[in-house]
Amino acid sequence: MLPIEIHTQLLADCHRLGRFNLCHVLLNKNALLPWFILVPESDVKDLLDLPQQQSNAVINEASAISQIIKQQLGCPKINFAAIGNIVPQLHLHVVGRRPDDPCWPAPVWGNLPDGPGYNSERVAEITDLLVRHHAMRRV
Repeated sequence: MLPIEIHTQLLADCHRLGRFNLCHVLLNKNALLPWFILVPESDVKDLLDLPQQQSNAVINEASAISQIIKQQLGCPKINFAAIGNIVPQLHLHVVGRRPDDPCWPAPVWGNLPDGPGYNSERVAEITDLLVRHHAMRRV
């Protein structure tokens, strides 16, 4: 199977950080919250349609991101979703939440105000965290 192309909307909204064994790792450009997006290397459109082995791998990779958000980025709560109503390509949102974030307790979708972006140094720091702690490969 040829490598997938990541949807243009995801690339416009995110920094591309690297990839795990199955998923490409993106970081939403809005720095108000640590909002990662995983894009599995698959043509399947819905998470629940993945074969069990791939599904398990995707969940394990999302869990690795979750642990970084909790342990290194200081967010006690994780929101996790695979919605895909606007971008049809299978992608998973792993979002760090805090009671003092700008849209707490509402969902981030449609409630997160425009915020500052990440500078290149911060993107590099977050990428380094993922490489050191969870064997993500840089792109």
